Amino acid sequence: MASTSTSSGTPIRVGILGASGYTGAELVRMLLRHPNVTIAALTAERQAGKAMAEVFPHLGGYGLPDLVKIDALDWNSLDFIFCALPHGTTQEVIAGLPSHLKVVDLSADFRLTDPAEYAVWYGHEHRATDLQKEVVYGLTEFNRAGVAQARVVANPGCYPTSSLLPLLPLLSKGLIESDRIIIDAVSGVSGAGRDAKQANLFCEVSEGFAAYGVGHHRHMPEIEQELRGAAGRPVTVSFTPHLAPMNRGMMATIYVRMTDGVTVDDLRAALAARYADEPFVGVTPAGVVPSTRHVRASNHALIGVVADRAPGCAILVSVIDNLVKGASGQAIQNMNVMMGFGETTGIDQAPLFP
Repeated sequence: MASTSTSSGTPIRVGILGASGYTGAELVRMLLRHPNVTIAALTAERQAGKAMAEVFPHLGGYGLPDLVKIDALDWNSLDFIFCALPHGTTQEVIAGLPSHLKVVDLSADFRLTDPAEYAVWYGHEHRATDLQKEVVYGLTEFNRAGVAQARVVANPGCYPTSSLLPLLPLLSKGLIESDRIIIDAVSGVSGAGRDAKQANLFCEVSEGFAAYGVGHHRHMPEIEQELRGAAGRPVTVSFTPHLAPMNRGMMATIYVRMTDGVTVDDLRAALAARYADEPFVGVTPAGVVPSTRHVRASNHALIGVVADRAPGCAILVSVIDNLVKGASGQAIQNMNVMMGFGETTGIDQAPLFP
């Protein structure tokens, strides 16, 4: 059992469901240095019975529990659950958990507040509609109060996180038009998960750059759901994801039209003011465009603002690490808020560069 000491009391006992995937491994990597956490259980259905060091050698030597099947867990021995299971399998698992357990779900199963919309985009009925009513959407910077009171938090997707952080403040202040938003986003291959898939083979990905899910990606309704709340009206975006031949990282290049009288400097100033006190979101100075390498392996997000050649238009460039701020780091950030820990605890590492 891996744990660290804390001066504020007994560490909470954390279980990670789906610990053999990339997001599960990232949760372990960061939680190992969290002073308020004991990693008490790790599950992986197909890898059950193995030591974590067999599946992820870089996590060997830390006294981690072996991987087990979910049905082997003693829920009464745990205080908190991170659920990193595949989409579509998570709803019934979380709905069946004891009520004393707080949960952050990293899948998409609880992100859409409307079960009917979920059924349209995921091809089957929502299987935990009663629980869905209680779930809080966990874009931490915009929902701290809700997250702090929640038992179950839906961790945002990586594409929505990189897109919403620059757009929400500008829409809520009426600085950009809500009906002229185009998002071109790029992800590293780890965003597709660790399962063996032909499209993710080295020869399929290396030396290439490809769009996918064109016109119908499942993160579209999640992005529009949150933008609708900020704008106070329905919002439809043009969103196209791309796969880049890199392990991790995400960039959203967003094209917007400013409302009458608004300048690019106004956009930058509004974003800088909104995130001035945020530990993980920064705005680059004029003339500086952020890169994925500027946030690698960190929970940080960087946003740049550039004038477009088209009059009245601007380009927003937003970068995150898809596995950290786009998944596991944000999940721990939400856990910290839920449990009353310091929000940056365990996830305050500076980005890795070069």
